[in-house]
Amino acid sequence: MVKYIDKKLVASLLPKRSDNSNKGTFGKVLNIAGSAQYSGAAYLSSISALRAGAGFIALACPNEIISRISAFMPEVTYVPLKSNENGCIAEHNKISKLFEYDVISIGCGITTDIQTKKFMMNILSEINSRQKIIIDADGINNLAFHKGEISLKNAIITPHPMELSRLLNVELDEILDNREKYARITSQTYECITVLKGHNTIVSNGEDLYVNTTGSSALAKAGTGDVLTGIIAGLCAQKLNPYDAAILGVYLHGSAGDFASEDYTNYCVLASDVIDYIPFAIDSILNQE
Repeated sequence: MVKYIDKKLVASLLPKRSDNSNKGTFGKVLNIAGSAQYSGAAYLSSISALRAGAGFIALACPNEIISRISAFMPEVTYVPLKSNENGCIAEHNKISKLFEYDVISIGCGITTDIQTKKFMMNILSEINSRQKIIIDADGINNLAFHKGEISLKNAIITPHPMELSRLLNVELDEILDNREKYARITSQTYECITVLKGHNTIVSNGEDLYVNTTGSSALAKAGTGDVLTGIIAGLCAQKLNPYDAAILGVYLHGSAGDFASEDYTNYCVLASDVIDYIPFAIDSILNQE
């Protein structure tokens, strides 16, 4: 059965915020993202997690890009990783105290460099079952090379149709013609939550399926997928279960794009603008009549 994500549903999912709280109350996110070529992806996916309400975020990225983005993100802490000659995360990096994070997001801008693939698979093998995982972009492309090697049970994956085509080894046109079918198949196959991006983004756990009702062509810009990953990670950090976080996340992401387009038109919205309008999207839920 297909259901639609509307404001009434998301109002019931929005995490409550107690005044008697601290940054630990709202969760710790580790975002593994970025490369020399795609430092912007690390920025967008990190700051959007904080904007969505997470209490703390650490960005694990190649050491060489930290100086580029840290001035723009004083709220973020950094886990410097060694890079290879291509400016990508090298294979033999270790992240200490990995288990201290409530949520781990991985994939935004990391590339499909062979060393980075090996690093990613090592990290995924170390994550325990209590930690929530969001995998996006090149994280999904890297999984396509290692099908079946890592359990994705209860993880959230956020592919666009081409990434899903690679993961399932199904023709792109077939997926585009049967988006609901393949969102379900993906979740059933990998026991994960699937967020199949596009107009009317689909969220499925393999049984239920929700279609988003917010968003427009304003979101058809580079970097907006990184923002979605950050929003979902930030919501997971606030103790939402992965399915609810994905449902609420795609709605907020689309709504923020809608608010941004009112000021900038659908032509002119940037991914960074979407981050700035997350508060408007949340406020519209809090103040609905």
